[in-house]
Amino acid sequence: MKQVIHKIASLFMAFVVLFSTMSFTVDMHYCGDTLVDITIFHKVKTCGMETLTPSNTDECAITKNNCCSDQQISVEGQDELQLSFSTVSLEQQKIVTSFVSINLNLFEIGEKEVNSYTDYTPPLVVRQLFKLDETYLI
Repeated sequence: MKQVIHKIASLFMAFVVLFSTMSFTVDMHYCGDTLVDITIFHKVKTCGMETLTPSNTDECAITKNNCCSDQQISVEGQDELQLSFSTVSLEQQKIVTSFVSINLNLFEIGEKEVNSYTDYTPPLVVRQLFKLDETYLI
């Protein structure tokens, strides 16, 4: 049970590190007060109600009121992670290497005990031998 909790906690911490260092952008398209489209990492698809500008030939000078709006939320990740060991002192490197070497030995997988009797069923009891040897005093 303890190993399962440690595995879940380490997986959770890995996701925390991953999502704290990742940057992403959320784009939303509103038509009036209604949310029409929302995307992550891409531009939103519009609803087709953008403002029409008159063309150069001025055949149709009709414009629509722009009731649509786009909203963009950017989440910046953390860029202050140390990626190399060049600024780590010699004492810190010794501590890290000793910590890793000690903890690697904790997770060695031992040999599994081989039990060849699990493949065979016990013999059927024909008669109860212990009752043959019993004596009863009356």
